[in-house]
Amino acid sequence: MNAAYEHTSGTSQKALAAGILKQAAHDLRRFHNATTSVERELYLDAYRWITVDDSSWPFSFLNVCQLLKLTPDIVRQELVADASGGFFTYWTRRSVRAARSFQIFLNRVFTTNRNSTAVDPVPLTVHTFQ
Repeated sequence: MNAAYEHTSGTSQKALAAGILKQAAHDLRRFHNATTSVERELYLDAYRWITVDDSSWPFSFLNVCQLLKLTPDIVRQELVADASGGFFTYWTRRSVRAARSFQIFLNRVFTTNRNSTAVDPVPLTVHTFQ
């Protein structure tokens, strides 16, 4: 095998593993308070996947964590804590992250794109009429 094939294969496996982990996190969060049997089954399937200590199949939770160089116990704790927060906690975190990113963007725009030839603003004077 050549090095390019091995690199492509390795990155494809990591991308697939990351996608599986992301889908499990999504299912745990979205279906935490499921009301239908299908939604409960999706939640339980994701929950079983992260809690089983089996590495006999290629994309088991333990193998995914190993491939992505993650500590399984820490990932489990984070996934369960994130799922228990539910919909409101998830969207609150996302909103805070988005606001921070937007603030960083605005700071970057207004500090790096200054026009060096612009004239300083003239202070407004107060006119009094008698």
